[in-house]
Amino acid sequence: MNKSVESAARLIWDYHHLNHPLQKSDCIFALGSHDLRVAEWAAELWLKGWAPLLLLSGGLGNFTQGMWTEKEADRFAKIAVAMGIPESAILIENQSTNTGENIQYSKNLLKKHQLDPQRFIVVQKPYMERRSFATFKKNWPEKDLLVSSPPISFDDYPNDEIPLERVINIMVGDLQRIKEYPAKGFQIEQPIPAAVWEAFELLVNEGYNKHLIGS
Repeated sequence: MNKSVESAARLIWDYHHLNHPLQKSDCIFALGSHDLRVAEWAAELWLKGWAPLLLLSGGLGNFTQGMWTEKEADRFAKIAVAMGIPESAILIENQSTNTGENIQYSKNLLKKHQLDPQRFIVVQKPYMERRSFATFKKNWPEKDLLVSSPPISFDDYPNDEIPLERVINIMVGDLQRIKEYPAKGFQIEQPIPAAVWEAFELLVNEGYNKHLIGS
């Protein structure tokens, strides 16, 4: 990876972070994914007392379909229980396949259980903080939320299951979605600095186009 690619990737990584400070909340809402560190971080937040309810959402999505047979939320729940969280504190929504469905299906699940949390800690991968925030605020604007992710640096994030090339491709695709999805009614608008969009264009030109819309 040449220096211009690395610089562009770091810029987009930083843009996706919202750096929300944690606050006591009513529900920790973990959005399912192929990264099990999200489940571990959500469980850690519960164990530290940031919220009394752990809501896990995710079926088999874009990356886990074909990779796993077990639903994302079910796999997350096993991690949470193994870390010491009682099953009575966990709600599982395991039918959603994208972020919008995560929120809509979880709203229905909470209503079914006659629960009405007012403040959420949404837990996601580091490079999906901003898109998760924008999607949540579009689908559930009346609720308070902050977004959190495993505190892992750009350098330390890639591993054998999630190599750096995939991370950059996903970050680039998610930035495109932040730009395009508000017009489709999927998210609220987010400002994109010119330098961040220039980094997007550089990375697309360098071949990091595997997660663009329609690809």
